[in-house]
Amino acid sequence: MPLRDIDRNLLDRCVRKEPGAWNDFVDRYMGLIYHVIQHAAHARSRLVSAEDTEDIAAEIFLKIVDDDFAVLRRFKGVSSLPTYLTVIARRTAVKELIRRHREEELGHTNAHRAATEDGSPDDTEALASAEEVERMLEDLSPREAEVIRLYHLKYQNYRQISKRLGIPENTIGPILARARKRLREAAEQRSAG
Repeated sequence: MPLRDIDRNLLDRCVRKEPGAWNDFVDRYMGLIYHVIQHAAHARSRLVSAEDTEDIAAEIFLKIVDDDFAVLRRFKGVSSLPTYLTVIARRTAVKELIRRHREEELGHTNAHRAATEDGSPDDTEALASAEEVERMLEDLSPREAEVIRLYHLKYQNYRQISKRLGIPENTIGPILARARKRLREAAEQRSAG
């Protein structure tokens, strides 16, 4: 589908940073972005509040403006601009939904890693986090620990875990639930002691 004149004009104005261009862009595509977020959440069986939707939309718009509108500069016009933005929005929304879901499941209040002044991840912090996760997994049976590793650290879905470990797919949810409960109890005991 060829690029429509209205989209080409809006794209050019944003890249040139014309006054009011970004506001026009947001006005034009906000509905699309919100729709993509809702669709991604529904596809993952996640309920998102209005506040979560706004936060995820903000992440998507930040992705678009990041690095001097790099996302818009990479647009080649092979598809329509709304189709291109849908792909960008969906990828960003799914990553954000996964991140939020994992934080919620593990009971984290702050899962953001510290960053050094130049913005790169702090290797010491990452190593400490990995060691902490491994210590926590020692509280679990080997099977539970492996399911947790595959789901939360390797981002595999139930079907992939089932094939890899040779266990029925419908047992993975209960295994994860029991393991999370044990991890929470162990964390509470550590913090109390």
